[in-house]
Parts: sequence; structure tokens; C-alpha cells
Amino acid sequence: MGPHPAVAAIRLAVRRTLADLAAEAGSTFTAPAREPRERVPGVPVAAAAALPAAVGTTLIGNAHRHPSGLPRTPAAPGSPLVLVAVSGGADSMALAIAAAFEAPKIGLRVGAVTVDHGLQSGSAERADQVADRLRELGLDPVEAVAVRVGREGGPEAAARDARYAALDAAAERHRAVAVLLGHTRDDQAETVLLGLARGSGARSLAGMPAQKGRYRRPLLELDRAATRQACSAQAIQVWDDPHNCDPAYTRSRVRHEVLPVLEKHLGGGVVEALARTARLFRDDADALDQWAALAERDIRTGEGTLDAGKLSELPPAVRRRVLRRAALRAGCPAGDLFARHLETIDLLVTGWRGQGPLHLPGGVEATRRCGTLVFRRQGD
Repeated sequence: MGPHPAVAAIRLAVRRTLADLAAEAGSTFTAPAREPRERVPGVPVAAAAALPAAVGTTLIGNAHRHPSGLPRTPAAPGSPLVLVAVSGGADSMALAIAAAFEAPKIGLRVGAVTVDHGLQSGSAERADQVADRLRELGLDPVEAVAVRVGREGGPEAAARDARYAALDAAAERHRAVAVLLGHTRDDQAETVLLGLARGSGARSLAGMPAQKGRYRRPLLELDRAATRQACSAQAIQVWDDPHNCDPAYTRSRVRHEVLPVLEKHLGGGVVEALARTARLFRDDADALDQWAALAERDIRTGEGTLDAGKLSELPPAVRRRVLRRAALRAGCPAGDLFARHLETIDLLVTGWRGQGPLHLPGGVEATRRCGTLVFRRQGD
């Protein structure tokens, strides 16, 4: 009998992502010979091969056996390494166990990083417990990393920034080819709703990409229920972060209050529809970004400023992307540059009446001068 459907679906999603990574890393791998099974008295060899592993044997992936009973041989020590970001919840644990099951087949090593944000009592101990559990499951290397969460941008944004900084550092430290994240279709739907509430543009409504830099999200097409079912089917212990149910956090309210109301009054399938919306917006946003990159070449002057006359001829969606690119290049932090800023900058092109310089996040100043737009950091 094959694995539970949820387990199979997650393994397939992870296998596809890992295959892409192996191809990018130039990894070649010949599947190892199947490990001989210990002879069971009174049971034919063929029948014994179909028996599950002994109770209590849970080593997988880089170790020698998976709970399914299938033998596993670790990838060679010098093989490319993939790290999994693991909080201990069902999403990331299901991802980790699937990665550890699939990675050795194609010559990849798999490790994990769990981040202790230090925001709850006993968080350090829990992070160590998660790390120990991952080592028992065969992942190597495994790190529990403590971070200090600041206050800039609010508690959720500050925690996210600290977490990604820790993951980036771990990836550099271990020379990992990628970091896998356990975001699901439900997370994608929540992200789209949050973008709508903020009045964000198409790029924000496009949600989380399946791939960005070193980060991969294999589970974006699967729902959260599948990860819980997979962990239950494999007897994998998970930890539910109380912050995920705390109404003090915006995402928690969207998850437990907003989405259930939408499902109730609009019918089922809201999460899937929002995730589909994100995919459509992403296609549009990617096309507009490419157009803006090409347009900027013709608009930028020899002095590095932007020709206001040529800017005015562009469609608003493309023009504002050009303005955003210029502001980011001048030093505006991407996370602090919002649609309202771009609308104000756009008035220097479409509603020019001698306005003074605009002060943007990151100490950047935007000014119209002699028919051109100049972006520079204040004091330069």
C-alpha cells in the first residue's frame, strides 16, 4: 500500500522543486542499491521486503530509514546542500520530512534551520527540541538560531526581517544552494487579502513567489490541511505557535476571522480562488516589470536622471514602476516604499506645478529639475 494521499502530494511537490535545484546545481546521482532487509523468521523474503520498519525506527533522509520502511542511503558528503526553514509547525515539519525523503534520491543533502525569535517564554528550549527532532529524522546539518527582533515596521514585519536575516546567514555559512519555506496555499490567500486591505498594487497582490533568489516554496499549491494530515499519517510531532491564534496579529485575524466569514458567505473555494488570483496578478506584474525595465533605458539621461517628458508618455502602471526602480536605486528601502509614495512622485510628472522636493523613506529625495526627475539621498 502506498503512502497517505497527503504524504504523496507533498513528496511530489518537493520532488519537483528538488529536481530543479539538482539540475541547477549540476548534481548527478545514481540511486543506491536497495539495502537488504533483515530476515524475519517464518516470513518469505519477498513478503518481508513489504513489511514496515521496526516500531520506533524513524530515521529518514540522510539517515538510513524512513517511517514508511523504505531504505535510504545518504547523499555523498560533498553533495549540494538544501536547507529547510522549520518552525516546528505542521507545514514546515511536513516539508522537512518530505525533503529528507526525496533529496538523497537525486544526490542532494538536506539540513534545517529553526529560528528562535525570543518572543515567548521557553522559546529557546522549544527551538532546541525542534532541532533535536529534525536530527532524529535524519536531517544534517541542523541549527537552532536565536535572533533579536526589533520594532521597525511592527512586530510581524520585524520578526520576519530577523528570521530571513538568520536564514540568509545560515545559507551562506553552510553554502546551501537553496532554502525551502513551508508556505501553503492558505498562506498565499492570506497574503492577497492583506494586500487588498492595504490598497497595494499588483505586485503585492501577486502574493508570494514560488521562487525568489535562494528561497523556494514547494507547497504553495497545497492547502494547510494536507500538511497536518501528512504529519499525522507519519506520526510526526508538531508544535502549534500560539502567535498564530493571537488576534493581536493581523495575519492571525485574517486566518481565523476573515477567511472563515468569506467561506461562509461566499461558499467554499475562496482560498483557492485567492491563490489563483495571486498567480494571475504575478503574470501581469512580471510583464509590466519587464516593460518598465526596457522603458527605463530610453528615459534615463546621460546624467542618470529621468526624462519627465518621456515618462509622461508611458501608461501609468509602467511609469510608476520606472519611478519605483529609480527610488530603490537611490536607496529607498523596498519594504517602506508604498503606493502612496509613488502616487506623489508621479505628480512630479503628471501634475507639475513647481512643487518642492519630495522626502521619501530611507532619506531619499525626489526633485523635478529642468524637465528631469532626480533621485538622490539627502546630504549627497
